[in-house]
Amino acid sequence: MPSLITLADILAARERIASTAVRTPLVPLSRERLRAAGFSELADTAPEIFLKDESAQPIKSFKLRGAYNKIAQLTPEQLKRGVITYSSGNHAQGVAYSARALGAKAVIVMPSNSPQIKIDATRALGAEVVFVGSASSERKLKAEELAAAHGYTIVPPYDDPAIIAGQATCGLEILEQLPDVDLVLSPVSGGGLLSGVATGIKLASAAGNSTAPIVFGAEPEVAGDSKQSFDTKTLVEWPAEKTTRTLCDGLRTQSLGELNFEHILHFVDGIVTVTENEIRTALKIILAATDIVPEPSGAVTLAAALFHTREFPGIGTASKVAAIVSGGNLDPALRTELESESSATPV
Repeated sequence: MPSLITLADILAARERIASTAVRTPLVPLSRERLRAAGFSELADTAPEIFLKDESAQPIKSFKLRGAYNKIAQLTPEQLKRGVITYSSGNHAQGVAYSARALGAKAVIVMPSNSPQIKIDATRALGAEVVFVGSASSERKLKAEELAAAHGYTIVPPYDDPAIIAGQATCGLEILEQLPDVDLVLSPVSGGGLLSGVATGIKLASAAGNSTAPIVFGAEPEVAGDSKQSFDTKTLVEWPAEKTTRTLCDGLRTQSLGELNFEHILHFVDGIVTVTENEIRTALKIILAATDIVPEPSGAVTLAAALFHTREFPGIGTASKVAAIVSGGNLDPALRTELESESSATPV
């Protein structure tokens, strides 16, 4: 069984990324805001919700935390040869931003169906982009091929201890910002954010002799491989033609990473799935009720908090819930579409 990261690893990551990654805000989504946005019925049953706004990072995504923590530990020789990764967009930007900051070349393997906003942002950070098909397995194979040919160091999007430790710093911040939080919700795809946040929260709580909050993952129902893996305690893989059905382009990974899965089994309390309609409604609520501009992948946690409260043990209207909005690289066309739709009718 692979080794799990420690609290010391996470604290070291926090120090390492402090000059680059932002301590992001925790934004209250009050019942008054929900009512003002036209969602009175949801406001009546919602717990106290706080949105952890990772779109406030320089690349508009939590991915900077793990990418910088990984690349900052490479040797001068490795940095000279360059780095490569495979990503649908946000990790691509995290690697490109970190590589540029540390003076390394970055090559990114992206699926051909990546949102144009993420392709443009990755190139703007100086990275070379290589396109493959839509399957996450294709991206990984191409990156491994190019790394072998050119000597690049692979910076995995999630299945790596340094990546997990970097993402775990988000969990430490939530505990510091909302010490009496009852439930923390994280999006889950490959598992980097969920495994890191859950590990950080549970280990830090144990070290402080305090009761740890419940930690759940949230993912689209049509890309529910993580929930199936968690529920069966067996790592499963879904075909790309199934996971690509979701609006959440950042959550189309076909399987959890092996190391992420081990951390999730040890530290996560459960995983829930949400429908595409619930995701769209959550997106419209965040746009209407806050100043946050979320991408679909970042809205799954609010969808879970609003529509699946009964699936979380002991969580009610008096509970405090932190929902991580993992990124804000929203396609402008989708934003226009969402804002043009009526937001008055809950799902």
